[in-house]
Amino acid sequence: MRLQRKRLQIRAWRKHFDLKPIANRTKQIQAGDILLFSTLRDEHVRLPYFLKYYRDRGVAHFLIVDNGSVDGSREYLAEQDDVSLWSTPASYRKSRYGVDWVTWLQRKYGHGHWTLVVDPDELFVYPFCDTRPIRALTDWLDVSQVRSFGTMLLDMYPKGRIDHVRYRAGQDPIKIAPWFDPGNYTIAKNREYGNLWIQGGPRARVFFHDQPENAPALNKIPLVKWDRRYAYVSSTHMLLPRGLNRTYDEWGGEKASGALLHVKFLDTFTLKAEEELERGQHYSASVEYKAYAQTVQENPELWCNWSEKYINWRQLEILGLMSKGNWA
Repeated sequence: MRLQRKRLQIRAWRKHFDLKPIANRTKQIQAGDILLFSTLRDEHVRLPYFLKYYRDRGVAHFLIVDNGSVDGSREYLAEQDDVSLWSTPASYRKSRYGVDWVTWLQRKYGHGHWTLVVDPDELFVYPFCDTRPIRALTDWLDVSQVRSFGTMLLDMYPKGRIDHVRYRAGQDPIKIAPWFDPGNYTIAKNREYGNLWIQGGPRARVFFHDQPENAPALNKIPLVKWDRRYAYVSSTHMLLPRGLNRTYDEWGGEKASGALLHVKFLDTFTLKAEEELERGQHYSASVEYKAYAQTVQENPELWCNWSEKYINWRQLEILGLMSKGNWA
């Protein structure tokens, strides 16, 4: 595992030559700042709300890799005073789906900081997020000597066709897609890395109903007190050293955990799925996007009689999808 971690760090160093700085404002970063890292392509319509959401919760600086956007994302981000931006036309797949690029930036700029790694369609929800900033959570984690914080990816969707309502820049996407699956999840322990492996939800129910074992993983560890010795192994599903993956309690208790509200399924999804399928830059020969493209053409609706409408984080805790643990 130590050798694997070294190899991942060397890969990240090599891949940093792909990156061209567009707006490097990292000199603004101060000790103790919470940093957000992301890789994106053609997400201009999402960016105003995405940036506002995380600014409101205390993120001090955004470090973003733009992978060849043609919709104005790069130009928009370059104008933001709290964003440092790099651009690359290089292969997303050959960079381990952006992980190598982000690992390099975390290693160079994130050492000693709490770092949050999320996509533009992911909204981080944590205990007391309606009244406390992320800083309150990370302060408590520091006092508790906890270095990583786990979440479950919760797919959100509208009632009716996913392309029925147009999403507009700056709009809260949860207003359009407030529904989620309250159950229908399987959990297993990854013996090699020690992390949990969660599958299910609407993507397993609708897109992979005949092959649920191929459904996307829903476990993520997006918030980490970063050290330059660390490395993500597969997206934010698991890290090295392995101890960072122990974001749960095996002995009957509950560790605090959160959720990532995944608002992929808006009216922009159909065109995005077709584009990504054509590019072929995603995991396992884009098998996930093949399933999306086929099913959306037949029945672009994810809502069912068991769907639950999102209210707040306390609702997710009652349903067992996240926990405040012993943080009061």
